[in-house]
Amino acid sequence: MIVLDTHIWVWWVHGDSALSAPARALLDAAEQTGIGVSAISCWEVAKLVERQRLALPCAVGDWLQQALSYPGVRLLELSPRVCVESTQLPGTFHRDPADQIIVATARVFEASLVTEDAKILAYPHVRHALTGDEPPKV
Repeated sequence: MIVLDTHIWVWWVHGDSALSAPARALLDAAEQTGIGVSAISCWEVAKLVERQRLALPCAVGDWLQQALSYPGVRLLELSPRVCVESTQLPGTFHRDPADQIIVATARVFEASLVTEDAKILAYPHVRHALTGDEPPKV
């Protein structure tokens, strides 16, 4: 299974050209093995719509329902283990709580994270799906 950062999920669902060809190929292949979406990504999408930073073709609740029904997509809960892990990430990580939870989710599920966020890509303690970087085990 791979875990998607919120922007990757939105780009994929919308067929956005911002999604790189390697990321698109990775997602197509992962439909068979599983595509994880953190519950916090649902909140992030709703907040982006609320703040008018993201326009959706339908109501946000409908969009979330449709986007979570894509082939291979699995909603990953915000479990106590993920919550604790997000507050105890090794090394130095930036202070965005949603990014902390997404990284913690990937670590707890021992999954690769698909992101194009430079701050997350610079963090060595998560496996990056596009680069193949391997972090230490949680």
